[in-house]
Amino acid sequence: MQRYFIEGEIPENRIVAITGDDAKHIAKVMRQTVGGNLIVVIEDQAYQAEIVSADFDVEVEIRNRIEVQVELPKKVTIACGLPKGDKLDLITQKATELGMYALLPFSAERSIVKWDNAKSDKKIGRLQKIAKEAAEQSHRTHLPEIHNIHSFKQLLSKAEAYDAVIVAYEEEARQGVRTRFAEIIKSLYDKDSVLLVFGPEGGISDAEVQALKNFGAIFTSLGPRILRTETAPLYALSAISYEFE
Repeated sequence: MQRYFIEGEIPENRIVAITGDDAKHIAKVMRQTVGGNLIVVIEDQAYQAEIVSADFDVEVEIRNRIEVQVELPKKVTIACGLPKGDKLDLITQKATELGMYALLPFSAERSIVKWDNAKSDKKIGRLQKIAKEAAEQSHRTHLPEIHNIHSFKQLLSKAEAYDAVIVAYEEEARQGVRTRFAEIIKSLYDKDSVLLVFGPEGGISDAEVQALKNFGAIFTSLGPRILRTETAPLYALSAISYEFE
C-alpha cells in the first residue's frame, strides 16, 4: 500500500490534507478516489487512512496506527565530503533505503565541486525529494533530514552532539594492522546517535585527519580494499544493519 509523509501533528478531527505532487500522485498515478485506502506517516509513526475527499487536494481520515518497527536501532548520520557528479544523489537514495537517519554534506579540503548559495538550495531540495521517495518506497517511518551544506569547521562543531564519531579513512586499509570496523560496531551497543564521516574522491586531507583526531573521532578501515566515495557509506550502513538487525 502506498505511503505518504505528512508534516505536523494529528488534528483532533483526524482529518489531514495531502497536497502538491503527492495529491497528484494519488489522483493521477494511483487513480484513487473517495473510499480508497493508503498509509500516512506523521511524526515517525505510520497509520492506515481512508480518502474522504479528492478534489484539488486529497483529504484523508487517519484510522488505525500500524505497529511495526522498521527503523535502524541506531540513529546514523552520514557526513559526506562533497563528491563529483550525481554521486550524492545515489548515496541519498540508497542510504535512505538502508536506514540512514540524516545526511550532512560538507565541503572538504579535497572536494573538487563547490556549491554556491543558489546551487546549494537547489541541490538540497533535490536530495530531500530523493530521500522522501526512497523512504516511501522502502516503507520507512522516519524521513531522513538533509542538512544544509557545512564547512569542515561546522562539521566539527556539529559532531559534539553525537554519541560516537567514526571516520572511514582509506589509509587504515593500507596498514598491516587495521582497526576492524566490526569491532567498532560492537562498541556502539550503548550509543544512540552515530556520525559516520566519509571524504570525497581525494579522501580526507592530513589537516582534516589531525583535526578529527584532536576531536576524539574513531578512525577505521572498511576492509582491505579501497572503496569509492559513493560505496563506502552503503557498506558501513549494511554492516551496522547486520550487527543490530
